[in-house]
Amino acid sequence: MSALHQLGAHDLLAGYRSRALSPVEVLADVLAHITACEPSVHATYAVDATAARAAAHASALRWQRGEPIGALDGVPAMLKENIATLGVPIPLGCAATDLVPALADAPPAARLREAGAVILGKTTMPDLGMLSSGLSSFHALTRNPWDLQRTPGGSSAGAAAAAAAGYGPLQVGTDIGGSIRLPAGWCGVFGLKPSHGRVPIGAPYPARVAGPITRCVSDAALMMSVLSQPDWRDHMSLPTEHIEWMALDRELRGVRIGLMLDAGWGLPPEPQVTAAITAAARAFEGAGAIIEPLAPFINREMADGIDRFWRTRAWVDLQAFEDEQRRRVLPFIAEWAEGGAQLSGIEVMRHYHQTLAMRAVTVAACQPFDFVLSPVAPIPAFAAELPCPTNDPAQPFEHIAYTLPFNMSEQPAASINAGYTAEGLPIGLQIVGRRFDDLGVLQLAYAWERMRPTQRPWPMSPP
Repeated sequence: MSALHQLGAHDLLAGYRSRALSPVEVLADVLAHITACEPSVHATYAVDATAARAAAHASALRWQRGEPIGALDGVPAMLKENIATLGVPIPLGCAATDLVPALADAPPAARLREAGAVILGKTTMPDLGMLSSGLSSFHALTRNPWDLQRTPGGSSAGAAAAAAAGYGPLQVGTDIGGSIRLPAGWCGVFGLKPSHGRVPIGAPYPARVAGPITRCVSDAALMMSVLSQPDWRDHMSLPTEHIEWMALDRELRGVRIGLMLDAGWGLPPEPQVTAAITAAARAFEGAGAIIEPLAPFINREMADGIDRFWRTRAWVDLQAFEDEQRRRVLPFIAEWAEGGAQLSGIEVMRHYHQTLAMRAVTVAACQPFDFVLSPVAPIPAFAAELPCPTNDPAQPFEHIAYTLPFNMSEQPAASINAGYTAEGLPIGLQIVGRRFDDLGVLQLAYAWERMRPTQRPWPMSPP
């Protein structure tokens, strides 16, 4: 039998139901594993072992009575640091932030608690969530468990690293331009960016979503059954919809899939990446799907417009800090944000309109297809110490060309491991569905999970 910290949520729940396992012993093994790995990985923030043990004991008593309170009772879980949990400060990965305890659980945290999950603590992120890296002015450098010299990606850096390292089966991340899918792809785990509004979130914002990061698709589906429950506090959330989240089997014959290998801008995909994604497409074709090429539909003007609009937004955010605080912000972020300081109102609006232009062309390009396949990123995980692959504040987003459009279009998109480079680094396959077809994306990912070649052993596993 696998070590307890390696078991998925479904296996744990089956063990609790049969009384072969207890939430108390599972938590003890997960905490011991985190303690052993954290000096190398640095994926966690504000782990509260005392509160987690109390929650695990309460869950164990409920299972003994045969009265679990929800779909995740006793399952260890963590949330990205920017998702509020009662009493825990939210530094946003940034040393400039005032450490004020949160007054309430944000919706994702509230849903996990209501479902009985044992919340261990939080996971790390880079400054203000604006890097695809584990580099932070507040946290220790978060590293990729597959290769500690590489980045886990970001901004859900700790969540993806924790999932790959075996810090419990359930992680929650957020995504505004690729921040779930990029780290999931580089860490070889599964990550779902739901349709915008599908998962109620604290401090809603256009294109920003919360979603699951797990080792397998079925665990993510189980999480979605919980996270997608309504919460009035998110004024951008979707109406309540009954979705059979665990209905993951799907016939592939006749499904129309667009294959996008060229994003139209940014870094060109490395040959190993292209080969892995093409092989996945051929496997779907062999199962009866119809694969058609999808030409690039995003241009540099759109990408640069969003970059400049985000710079301005970040510059405005930095003005909330006193001068002494602002000096603590990661220099790369400060230099990048300064690019928005001198833009006129007219220029800012022109750049903002590129978000709408990207949305329109993305929806139009995907319309002929049921799904779209692409790389998650054009390159494998880069050096851990870098803020982004280019290490250039003038061109910080050259690696998000495949993920960004689907935030603007509000479509569901997932990352799932497609294979490995010659060096053994994971390569992420992005699966995109039509807007609101979150279940369809999970179904296609589940199909790939069963078709793909045997996966390598997880890193940080016991010998």
